[in-house]
Order: sequence, then structure tokens, then C-alpha cells
Amino acid sequence: MGIKLEFDINQIIFYGITFGILIMTIAYTLIRYIYSKEIFYISYCFMQIFSLVYIVAYSKLYQISYFVQEFSLVLASVFAVIFAVNYYEGKFLPKVSNYKELILNTFLLNVVILTAFYHYILFEYLPYTIIYAILFISIIFNLKQGFKPTLIYVIGWSVFCIVLFIFDFKNRYIGLGYFDLVLVVFALEAMLFTISIAYKYNDLKKQNKEFEKMILQQSKFVKSGEMIANITHQFRQPLNNISYILINLKKRFESEKLDKIFFDKKVNQANEQVSFLSKTIDDFKEFYLQEKEKDDFLVKDSIQNALTILNPDLQKDNINLNLKFETFEDIKIFGVKNELSQVILSLVSNSIDALKNRHNPKISINVVSSSAEVIIEILDNAGGIKAKNLKKIFEPYFSTKEEGTGIGLYLSKIIIEESFGGKLQVQNIKDGAKFSIFIEKAI
Repeated sequence: MGIKLEFDINQIIFYGITFGILIMTIAYTLIRYIYSKEIFYISYCFMQIFSLVYIVAYSKLYQISYFVQEFSLVLASVFAVIFAVNYYEGKFLPKVSNYKELILNTFLLNVVILTAFYHYILFEYLPYTIIYAILFISIIFNLKQGFKPTLIYVIGWSVFCIVLFIFDFKNRYIGLGYFDLVLVVFALEAMLFTISIAYKYNDLKKQNKEFEKMILQQSKFVKSGEMIANITHQFRQPLNNISYILINLKKRFESEKLDKIFFDKKVNQANEQVSFLSKTIDDFKEFYLQEKEKDDFLVKDSIQNALTILNPDLQKDNINLNLKFETFEDIKIFGVKNELSQVILSLVSNSIDALKNRHNPKISINVVSSSAEVIIEILDNAGGIKAKNLKKIFEPYFSTKEEGTGIGLYLSKIIIEESFGGKLQVQNIKDGAKFSIFIEKAI
């Protein structure tokens, strides 16, 4: 009687451990879903919820009807399919161009069917068999891709199945009267999934960063036609000035009144115009450079680079822009200069768009600092942002403009947070809106 009681207590403890593992898996995937919005997280979460209901009913520790047990199994199986399909990597149907590939793929498919069948016979839990079978297909039909998360999951189950098959483990296990094998399966599934999902999460983060880099570069070229027009406008006046200088020199030379003082004066004027053209080209070129090494740079230079490109738009709409330093002008921050220029350009461009057809349009850029931070404030008098849009303003693809892409402010926030470790905030002020950039000072 004492042995039976000890066994029952141990069994209850083992069930408790299994329940705990499932609950942790549910919580883990739910949190991952909240942050990533990936459907495979929430589908796996629901599968494990119904698996928990199933195993609780299966344990007979509580008075739960057989119908609830079987219904939870059906729902767990449905969510298992949804999870596996969304977790699946590669193509479902392999490319078959000759008889050799047809024979090989047919053989591999039979391997999957037989292995999955043995998996079910061994563990007797359909949802996990469904996941195993679908992800096994993902591996064998996309061998060249080398998918790490799926590979870990499938190899883990396959090795376990092979070992159990070779040593006839199930019959021995049952014969020795150990804990129910279903419990072992639930615990193993949770551990394998946690390992593989960690790899998957890292892959998603890497893909997301590459996507953000691509979008960042593309966003620079979205307005390239408009910006080239701006540069053309910038060039017109200096080129006209150089032309007048040459005309004056020619007239003085032809009238034999060209002296050294006048000549040097006109050469200096021409050099100033050439320097302006050269700086404009450098600003434009630097703005489009791909990511480079981070370094200390002057905040003033980054702001001026953006304003050089935007100056024609400001002039066209008669917008008065005031750049004010309430700290010393040679203040520096650490990062990539053209990325901050991209943010300044995006924020000021939004203000320019909002100020069109406004009376007495103004934009102010204030640079202040505290003991640790540099704060760049961009203010306008465009009337502000609707209260319902303030919380959504930094969301991807959200735009209040008819032709807006909704990526400018989203990327600006990403750049400030990830590239500079800072913050980008927005608030309404008396006559308009204020965007504030907080970045740590360079050491």
C-alpha cells in the first residue's frame, strides 16, 4: 500500500511538472505574439492551451468529461495545422523537372509518412504528429535552404523516435510501469519548441533589421526626383553668379581696365560660389551613402546637410526656418551623421507639407543640452496633430496624408532608438506640433 501511495504521489508530481511546462510555454508564446504579432506564436499558444485541457482531462485527476477531452484534442489539432503551416519554411511542393527528382521526392514523402505514422503510434498525440510531419516536409523538400529553427525541431524529434524504435523503448517502458509516455512527450515538445523558437526569433529579428535597412534606403530615394529638382534649383543661382563674374571680367579685360584688385575680388567671388556648389554636392551625396562606421560628429553639420536639400522647398512655400543653438554650436553626438540628417529631413519635410497654404508659416529648430543629453526640437505653427492620431503617429504605414507612405516617422523613431540609443517624442503645442529628439552626448 505504501508503494502504491508513493507511486501515486510521484505521478501527481510528474503531472504537475507537465502542467507547469505547458503553462510556461503558453505564457512564453503569448508574450512573443504580443511583441511580434506573428501568427505562428498565437496558434501554438492556442494549441498548447487545448493540449493542457486534454492532458488535464487525460490525467483523471479532475472530473472532466470524455467529450471535453476529445473536443480539446480536435481544437489542438486544428491549431497545430495553423501553427505548422505558418512556421513552415520554403516551398510546399518541390520542383520536379525529371524522373529522378520525381522518384526521390516520392521516396522522401514516403519516409515522412512512415516516420509520422510511427511518431503517432509511439506517442499517441495527434497535434504533435501533425506539426512533426509538416515541418519534416519543410526540411526534406528544401534541403539546400538550411533552416535552423525547423531543423532543430525535426532532428530533435527524429533522433528521439529512432532511438526509441531501435531499443523497442515503448514496450520496455510500459512493461516497467514508468510514468505515462504521453507526459514525457508533452515535456519534450515544450523543450524542443523553446529551443527552436529562440533561433526563429533571432532569425525574425535579423530579417526585420535587414527589412528596416532596405526601407530606410528606399525611403531616401522615394523623394529623389524632388530632391534632384531641389539641387538643380540650388545650382541655378550660383551658376548665374559665376556667369556674371565671367562677363564682368571679360568686359574689364576688353576695355583694358582689368586691374589686379578687381581680378582678385572676382576670383574670390567665383571661388565662394564654387565652394557652395561643392558643399551642396557633398551634402546630397552623403545623404544617400549607405550605412558606415559610427563616429563622433557635429549636430550642426547633420542639421545643415538636411536643410541644404530642403532649402528650395522652404523658399518656394515662403516658410521662415530658424535654427537656434541654446548650447555651444560644436556639440557632438556619437553615431552615423547621415542617419540623423535623414531624421531631420523627414521631420522638417512633414512640417513643410503641413504648413502649405498657411498664413505666416514658421519652423523652428532648437538645439539644447543637459548634462548628459543633446535635445533637438523641431516646432511648427501648422495647427498640431489630431489627438486620435498622436498615439499612432510612429506606427508603420500610418499616414495622415493622402499620398503618404507612413514609413518616414516610423523609420525616424527606429533610427533614433536603435542607431543612437535615444528617444523621439511628439506633442502638440499652442500653434502646432513639436518633435523632440533626445540623444546622449558624445564622450
